[in-house]
Amino acid sequence: MNTTTSTRLPTGVYLLAFSLFAMGSAEFLTAGVLPAVADDLGISLAAAGGLISAFAVGVFLGAPPLAVVTLRWPRRATLVAAQVLFAISLALGLIVDTYPVLLITRFVCGLAYAGFWAVATVTAVGLVSPERTARAASVVVSGLSFAIVIGGPAGAVLSHAIGWRGGFWAVVACTIAGAVATATVLPESTTNDYSTPARELRAMKRPALWIVYVTAVLSTAAYMVSFNYLAALLHDVTGISIGWIPAILALFGVGAFVGLSIGGRTADRRPTRVLVLGALGILVSSALLALLAADVVAAVILVFALGVSGFVLNPAIYGRVFTIAADAPTLAGASTVSAIQLGIAAVPLLAGAAFDAGAGLTVVAWIGAALAALTVVTTMCERAVSRRALLPG
Repeated sequence: MNTTTSTRLPTGVYLLAFSLFAMGSAEFLTAGVLPAVADDLGISLAAAGGLISAFAVGVFLGAPPLAVVTLRWPRRATLVAAQVLFAISLALGLIVDTYPVLLITRFVCGLAYAGFWAVATVTAVGLVSPERTARAASVVVSGLSFAIVIGGPAGAVLSHAIGWRGGFWAVVACTIAGAVATATVLPESTTNDYSTPARELRAMKRPALWIVYVTAVLSTAAYMVSFNYLAALLHDVTGISIGWIPAILALFGVGAFVGLSIGGRTADRRPTRVLVLGALGILVSSALLALLAADVVAAVILVFALGVSGFVLNPAIYGRVFTIAADAPTLAGASTVSAIQLGIAAVPLLAGAAFDAGAGLTVVAWIGAALAALTVVTTMCERAVSRRALLPG
């Protein structure tokens, strides 16, 4: 482990963030090119949407078992293998581009992405001293916020300019570049050989860990339920023209980056306080967005605030997971990936049920506020359980 006291994190941490950005861009790019995919393949928009679901299912199902299977592999080799598998699968889907092949390759891409994400966070933590755990994890996860802000929109623009495959080919190229850099820059000594499947599974029996996973599901759904429908909300309720909406959505990503930076620098010392304040921030931002959505200035400010509040939680969540399962972090970290993905997957179900019941667009913000309130409850429950179990934090 690198125990340097320098304020700058090791280069490998930033490299892992870039690689997560490259691969994660494929997830956020797909939604922007669905109509073009549907037209090109001669399928319905709903069927094209299945490509998003296939990726999400791969991520959700893949992270925990892959963490166990690759437990004794050198981490560098595991990360490179995941990137190569991702690039090959994505390229195969683009070359063959029949719907069944695309569906299968998207699922495989989700598996590879899940495996990379899970191992990347543990690897980053292994590169730094214990008091910088949450910060290292936050830098890696910041790759996801850049994928939201830059990767998805830029890929969509490229795809609209040269065809829907163009953005995905850019993702393939960036992923290969990340794999080459990982193979040459990441230390060879970073391995998983200190742990065993039995030890990892024993760590998963700790009740506090599962409460953190519930917190991850709730908090992720709390801010994503508003984010996923922001474009419609800003256009239909706020009255903002379509041309300005991408810039405002990018402001959410800027807020996410700010939140990750704040959380990464504070969550190691006061994880419970960061989780509670972040959840309260989501609650207040969401409630005000529901009430003030018709006001342009208020809506824009609240979009930024929601990004900050939502992503300030992530470092604290990873920090709690790696503290509770410090002796066996690989499977625990991988399950965190699945919990976050489950929170994202729950959003269409919650919003869809509300819309089917006749609610207006602002209901998504109220749902987010309710989920944020539950996040406060589960955070305090985890603190109580951890104290009884004499766990740190």
